Amino acid sequence: MIGSYVAVGDSFTEGVGDPGPDGSFVGWADRFAVLLADRRAEGDFRYTNLAVRGKLLDQIVADQVPQAVELAPDLVSFCAGGNDIIRPGTDPDEVAERFERAVAQLAGAAGTVMVTTGFDTRGVPLLKHLRGKIATYNGHVRAIADRYGCPVLDLWSLKSVQDRRAWDSDRLHLSPEGHTRVALRAGQVLGLEIPADPEQPWPPLPSRGTLEVRRDDVHWAREHLVPWIGRRLRGESSGDHVTAKGTLSPADIRMRIAAVA
Repeated sequence: MIGSYVAVGDSFTEGVGDPGPDGSFVGWADRFAVLLADRRAEGDFRYTNLAVRGKLLDQIVADQVPQAVELAPDLVSFCAGGNDIIRPGTDPDEVAERFERAVAQLAGAAGTVMVTTGFDTRGVPLLKHLRGKIATYNGHVRAIADRYGCPVLDLWSLKSVQDRRAWDSDRLHLSPEGHTRVALRAGQVLGLEIPADPEQPWPPLPSRGTLEVRRDDVHWAREHLVPWIGRRLRGESSGDHVTAKGTLSPADIRMRIAAVA
């Protein structure tokens, strides 16, 4: 029975792509926290989301890991290193060494540390050429999990997120349904009874013609790819002026989810 949970990470754990009614994001970690809270008496569960979009592994280790250690929760989810891996010239072996040091730090303070792998990017235009690099990093994450007894939220094997409806319009972050499926998979990993199967088949989609696909690609490049490249060239991060959500009430999360459902 998990009575406290801290989420550590970047945009994936912050919930980018799953907007709430107030301009902030919900995301898989908030949805997963509700699943955990449902197994406790009302008011007998603490949840803190420290994740901030755009953060690199060393920034997460410097800013978020000490806070998680101080809170000493029953469970920490730790997803980091993805923004490092997609940068040109980074070595997944070296990133994994730094990831392991952070896991060791968290494991000394938390009851359980759940780590996550990266997604299979075969269908992501901007990232599919990095598939081998991400797979190498995932292999390290699984090995680290074995050494420290960490449950693994394996996103690579989650086949339902290969559907384009699992992704936001930027094609880099999950949609609300994608975040929901990851939350359900996290519940599975910890052996919880979950209300739905994360691999539940999607309804059939109407076929799209070549012209429609090309028009969508042009719109995506103009609205998302060009700004993303611009931030990289200017050395900016999408999280430069973003504050972590911090401690959240499961009741408030439920209301925010209901408001946009």
